[in-house]
Amino acid sequence: MNAKMDDIIRSIENVYADRLFVDARHYIEVSIGKEAAKSGHPDLAEEYKDAYAIVPLKEALPGMKVRIDGRTFVKYRQFDSGIAVPGYVAKAAGLSQKPYTPNDSMILNFTE
Repeated sequence: MNAKMDDIIRSIENVYADRLFVDARHYIEVSIGKEAAKSGHPDLAEEYKDAYAIVPLKEALPGMKVRIDGRTFVKYRQFDSGIAVPGYVAKAAGLSQKPYTPNDSMILNFTE
């Protein structure tokens, strides 16, 4: 499963490469299940339907924002790109990772 999860994480990284900033306060959530389906891994879509990647943003996006307590992400792991995922998702991937250290207060940006 490592190759499939690596493919999904890399796909998210590629889509948001120009917006990523490792230590950002603003972020968006990307559904890992939906990304799995788009990446050609429908077998993982159901398994990870409730898992979301945290994509830290260089700057805030227009639209609605919600402040989130950084402790929400206590069991998240961060890849070198800056994307953070729940620990069980990170374990399924073979990419280099470290514990995620979010800001005390994070700002979730909603997109269209």
